[in-house]
Amino acid sequence: MIRSELVHALSRRNPDLKQEEVEHVVDIMFDEITTQLAEGGRVELRGFGAFSTRHREGRTGRNPRTGEAVEVPAKRVPFFKAGKAIRERLND
Repeated sequence: MIRSELVHALSRRNPDLKQEEVEHVVDIMFDEITTQLAEGGRVELRGFGAFSTRHREGRTGRNPRTGEAVEVPAKRVPFFKAGKAIRERLND
């Protein structure tokens, strides 16, 4: 499912809201999750899962075209851990 499909599904399930309002709510939700992660925080949605970041050390990689060594800097990457309810539903 892509973002536009999510907005459309939420609009169908909430006919009293305009599609623009649903889009705005989805934008706010994604922006807040991103902001919290950027600040080093964690976002937990009970029954769904938790978003956090993990640190990856710098390393030496390879350019696939030339085989030349390339330095890849250390960075933080997003991480999602599914909640118990999702894991159980996926494995029924």
